[in-house]
Amino acid sequence: MSNKVGISGFSLFLPPYRVQLQRWCDWTGNSWPKTRAVVGNSFRVVGADHNVYTMAANAVLRLIRDHEIDPRTVGFIGLGTESGTDNATSGAIIVRGLVDQVLEKWGIPAISREVEAPEVKQACLGGMFAVKGALRYLQTDGVGRRAIVVTSDIAEYARGSTGEPTQGAGAVAMLLEADPKLLAIDVRRAASTTLYRALDFRKPFLRYLGQARSEDQRVRDVPVFNGKYSTACYVDETVASLDAFFRKSKVGRAGYLRDVAAVFMHRPYSRMPVTAWTTAYLFALAQDGEGGRSELSRYAAAAGVDLDALMAETKSDPQLLQRALQGDLVDDPYPLMTEVAKAFRDTPTYADVVEKKFTLGTSAMMEMGNLYSAALPGWLASGLEEGARIGTDLAGKEILLIGYGSGDASETMPAEVVPGWEKAAAKSKVADALASPIDLDKDQYEALHEGRKAPGLGVPAFSGFVVDHIGTSTASAYQDAGIEFYRHVETGVRA
Repeated sequence: MSNKVGISGFSLFLPPYRVQLQRWCDWTGNSWPKTRAVVGNSFRVVGADHNVYTMAANAVLRLIRDHEIDPRTVGFIGLGTESGTDNATSGAIIVRGLVDQVLEKWGIPAISREVEAPEVKQACLGGMFAVKGALRYLQTDGVGRRAIVVTSDIAEYARGSTGEPTQGAGAVAMLLEADPKLLAIDVRRAASTTLYRALDFRKPFLRYLGQARSEDQRVRDVPVFNGKYSTACYVDETVASLDAFFRKSKVGRAGYLRDVAAVFMHRPYSRMPVTAWTTAYLFALAQDGEGGRSELSRYAAAAGVDLDALMAETKSDPQLLQRALQGDLVDDPYPLMTEVAKAFRDTPTYADVVEKKFTLGTSAMMEMGNLYSAALPGWLASGLEEGARIGTDLAGKEILLIGYGSGDASETMPAEVVPGWEKAAAKSKVADALASPIDLDKDQYEALHEGRKAPGLGVPAFSGFVVDHIGTSTASAYQDAGIEFYRHVETGVRA
């Protein structure tokens, strides 16, 4: 057995209800060309039948089945989510409990009792933190065992808000082990950065006060956010974690970013990772000595930006938190660099450094919407599956994973694509997860968004876990008020 650990497989679950953004633009009067370019094509919506735990359990069951996992070999199950509905119990324990019920039906041994089952919360980065924890487990007290990490989230925003088109829901499960079949991840070179940002994107409990109980009994998980400030934080933290990564790796910055085979980042909407990666490349040039500054100077000249002023900006602290606390929500932490980025986009180098790095999996992600903690794993699964399908030469090459969670935290993680990766990538079955959507009309979408029964909406064909009912008892002898109970359906028809 080698000392390499990493990812051997993915499995996805998406709820069936879909909002097509072109139709949404017709309903709301928004620009479809702009929405498509910035956000994507569609997003998924949960109904009363699903929450983060049912979606996660469905993804894990698919992972066990499609990758022929012996559950007795699993010693770690981690859940990354920011949409959990229990403030005490780890959702990973709920997920393993649901999965065990079906394994027994299938005649498969249950997951071992000797399992770590943490839930990790850090906005959209919780899943990647869980992955890092699983990799550390496999290299220490979990040697010889396997790990499963599942990311599951529901992204909801108020209707009429700027976040409304960036909604979504779904789960991605990952198998991690020694001698991985897809990606070998070098945890020693991974880099984390964190910084308190106060109010870029939050879910304070106080927002629940006064919320009336809806027909579906689900609390609406609408965040408090400041969109442009959040984007500024995302860009700044991505630059910071890459800076930490380069200091650990001791490689030429811009050269590495040019040579890395592919990049997968947290993706709340289509444009955001592109903006952050472009900024990071220009920052790398500024820090790469005379050669880097020479290239940067050409872009600065084309943009009409003074190079000395630009270099000073790259060394500055934008003071995003301090200014926000004074009521100044910064839209752009590096305005000169933004002007230079516009000029850079018109060069052939931009296509090589940015566009080609983001090609794999992009089409699938345009259909998934924002999956919060599952967005990066979903893009990674989609990209590797597409690469295997079209014959992309990735074996032995390094790719880069960059996660982000509002608040703020960022994680840069290098991964080597292992020889023979194509067979494991093909098992992700992204097309199956996207298949047979039920497209909502305006009234149906608004009803589900508000927790009401959607008019004329049929029961989808489905096999998997659903929310059966939510407890209401507050009696001293038996209390279950607010606790969700589940059941597994095989035919898709609920009693």
